[in-house]
Amino acid sequence: MAKMRAMQVTAPGKPFELVEKEIPEPTKKTVRIKVQVCGICHSDSFTKEGTFPGIQYPRVPGHEVAGIIDKVGPDVVGWNVGEKVGVGWFGGNCGVCESCRRGDFLMCSKMQISGISYDGGYQEYMIAHVSGLARIPDELSSADAGPLLCAGITTFNALRHSGAIGGDVVAILGIGGLGHLGVQYAAKMGFKTVAIARGTEKAALAKKLGAAFYINSETQNVVEELQKLGGAKVILSTVTESKALATAVEGLSIDGKLVIVGATATGFEVLPLALIKGRKSIMGWPSGTAKDSEDTLAFSALANIRSMNQTFPLEKAEEAYQLMMSGKARFRVVLVMG
Repeated sequence: MAKMRAMQVTAPGKPFELVEKEIPEPTKKTVRIKVQVCGICHSDSFTKEGTFPGIQYPRVPGHEVAGIIDKVGPDVVGWNVGEKVGVGWFGGNCGVCESCRRGDFLMCSKMQISGISYDGGYQEYMIAHVSGLARIPDELSSADAGPLLCAGITTFNALRHSGAIGGDVVAILGIGGLGHLGVQYAAKMGFKTVAIARGTEKAALAKKLGAAFYINSETQNVVEELQKLGGAKVILSTVTESKALATAVEGLSIDGKLVIVGATATGFEVLPLALIKGRKSIMGWPSGTAKDSEDTLAFSALANIRSMNQTFPLEKAEEAYQLMMSGKARFRVVLVMG
């Protein structure tokens, strides 16, 4: 049997292990993807550290997968060998649960997640269910597309469902792996875009990415600066610092909304009166379906939105992962197959 290289985790907290495995065969309603790149996402820590329930080890992480369909399994309709495809956080849905029957596939009670429910993209070939496949436009390279299948779709989809319309003040809290894409999407969607980050280091970059205003949270009062603009109709939070979230609510306009996409393990305190007096609200947004991924990729190609990536070969997955976890990556880390 032909072999492939894979980077797997054998148990929670263990380092990545480079192994040779048999190239898998697609089964009913699945395809085999020859992986070209796989982005490394903070959510890969769920697999690496074992913090997501039900993971079976060994497991190959990875849910920012871009590659080419190499082989199709039985009962596959509409997907062909040679097509450029990607797989994001949404790796397939059951089709029979209450949410699926209502067409809300992202809330599927048995939703599959690439790199958690089954082996993901830290390998040269992977199997994916057709319900989790997204077509990649010709205008995007695999390296361009990979990070957009998680970081991109999360920010794009959250913004387009936020209720903001063109001309509204929209603030992006945090200019990192998610935030540098959020600024681009917000600007290209026609929002009056405000970038908020610590220090002056990212000010020029934020303006280059499309921000009309930059707020340095170390030296400026974020709430006061936002209120000078009339308050933010939407604040998209990409940070994991609870204090920043609590403060952000006061920077919202009437009917403003704090949309959280940066996952934090700690809570934050908001006074009910702070929400009531301005009809303000707080919501979270969890990625999107495969079709949402296609929308994200298409918009990114149309509007010339790209992720800023640092690339590593597959065998350096541990080094790449640690760079991502350190918060020092600028801004997405991507594994490139040989």
